[in-house]
Parts: sequence; C-alpha cells; structure tokens
Amino acid sequence: MIHRSILKELALSLLLSILFLNFTLMMEKLLRLSRVLSGVGTSVADIAKIILYLQPQILILTIPMAMLLSVLLTYGRMNTDNEMIVLRGSGMSFRGISTPVVYLGIACFVLSLAMSFYLSPKGSALLRGKVSEMLTTRAPMTIEEGIFNTAFKDIVILVKEKPAPDKLSGIFIVDERKKEEHKVIVAKEGRIIPEQESLAFSLSSGHIYITKKDIFTDIAFGKYHFKLNPPVGSAEKKNSELTPMELLAASKKSPEKRVQFLLEFYRRLSMPAICLIIIFLGPSLSLMVGKSGRLGGLTVGLSVFAVYYTLLLYGENLARSGQLPHLAGAWMAFAVLGLFSLFVFERVNKK
Repeated sequence: MIHRSILKELALSLLLSILFLNFTLMMEKLLRLSRVLSGVGTSVADIAKIILYLQPQILILTIPMAMLLSVLLTYGRMNTDNEMIVLRGSGMSFRGISTPVVYLGIACFVLSLAMSFYLSPKGSALLRGKVSEMLTTRAPMTIEEGIFNTAFKDIVILVKEKPAPDKLSGIFIVDERKKEEHKVIVAKEGRIIPEQESLAFSLSSGHIYITKKDIFTDIAFGKYHFKLNPPVGSAEKKNSELTPMELLAASKKSPEKRVQFLLEFYRRLSMPAICLIIIFLGPSLSLMVGKSGRLGGLTVGLSVFAVYYTLLLYGENLARSGQLPHLAGAWMAFAVLGLFSLFVFERVNKK
C-alpha cells in the first residue's frame, strides 16, 4: 500500500517533469526551425505535425531527466515531511523504501529504449520530409511582385512581375551562400522548377555578376539553372534517422565514418540505460539534499545531467580525435555516473 502510494506520486511528478522539460527543449528546436520556415506560410496543422515529429527526439533526453527530477521531488517531499524517518523507524530498509523507483526505472527504460531504437529515427525522417515538402511546395507562393523574398538562407529574391504561379519576369537574385564569393543574378524571365528536397529556377536571358576578393566577373547567359538548396540537409539520411541496425551496417560499409556511426549507436543504448542508474542515484540524492525543498531537488537534478552531458561530449570528442577507443569514449560518462550512483546508494543504505 505504501509502495503504491509512492509510485502514484512518482508517476504524477514524472508526467509534470516531462511536460516541463519537453516544452523547454521544444521551444529551442521550434525557434531554430522558424528561421528555416520563416516566410513560407506554415499552418496550425503543420506546426502540430512538426511538434509531434519532434517528440521522440526530445523524449530520449527528457525521460531520464524527468525520472531523476520526479524521484528527487517525491522523496525530497517525504524527507521534508519526516515520512522517511517514520518508514525507517518502522523497520523498513532504505532498499525497501526505494522499491517503487525500481518499477519506475524499468518502465522509463523500456519507454526510452522504444524512443531511441524506433520512434526517434522515424520521427527525424518524417520531420525532414515535412520541412522539405513545405519549402518546395510553398516557398514559390511566397514570391510576390516587388517584394524582397528571404525564405531561403543567404539568398534574396526580387521579381518585377509574376504572370503565373511558376513564371517570373524581371528577376533579381543576390546569392551569398559562399561567404568568399558573392553573386548577383539578373534575368529577363524564369520558371520555378520543384526538385527533390529543393527548388530551382530555370532562368533565361540574363547576367551573373560574381565578386571574389578583388576579382569581378560578368557572365552573360541564354539559359541558366539556379538551384536553391533548403537548409534541411541532403537526400542522404542523417545519423539521427538511422535505426541501430542501420548504424552498425553503415559502420562496416564506411570505415572513414565508422567512429561516428558507432558513437551514435552507443548513445542510443546509453541514454535509456541512464534510467537504470537513476534507480540507485535518485533516492540517495534526495536524502543527501536534505530538506532544501523542490528548488533544491530541481537544482541538483539539472546539475547532475549537466555534468553527465559534459562528460559524454568530452568522451565522444576524445574518441573522434583518436585519443580514446570509441567504446571507452562512448561509455566513459555512463561508467562514472554508474559508479558514483552505486557508491552514494550504499553509503546512504548503511546509515
């Protein structure tokens, strides 16, 4: 009965923590995407789909963090209300008091593993496809007569007339995608041509003015194919879109990128496994924090993950530079956090 009551409070705290953390991280990703999609004309349905596709990627990070916060908040409250003293005074061991965290940790581990292995790669692929679709199908509609269009990064487009949705005349384009080389393109007329994950202009009767350092070049053309690359990546799958089995297969096919693929594979395993470490770390830290309240638990929880992610990135960078074997670099942060968790758990259990 006591365990069930604690588990209910843990589950509620977990849900609230996930909502809080997801909202915080999601806003950062949405702001980044807004720079890509600005001027394209996104609808409420598009935003809803983007938020949905982002969830698996975010949940990989937030489930372990939310679990630790929920344990710290729940057991911290019990400690503040002297419930921990009453339970231990009644003969219940610290291991027994921590039993509900075991159930929560296993559930979070399974859920996080599903996100990491299946839902996250699928969500990443769907997200990129949705953004590419919006850019290629709706960006032409944003090109209006006599108005500067900046829907594409480092490119400014101005047209004098737009006789049809895909036809333009009096075209002026500034291309600054190459910082050391600036292009100004002027064309009498052109046509918008959608391509795979990009857009292109088929221009006719114009000039290309290229400035590179102190060199100025003027090129006249009859026909010119100007390609706009949406800043969402190439057609090749990103690491985040590959399943664990695809990552292992790719590491064998591409020796020069083997470490990159393996580090991504190990991260897919280590992130869910943090939930198992928190089974030992959470209850122990809640007693060590003492009666500092919810703010103390939140601060400690976020500090633990800040240190963990710093060590994770440091280990992966050492592996990429060849200073550590990829296996050691990928699991260094996990090993440090695991040993620390076991140490503090045994220390608190013996008191």
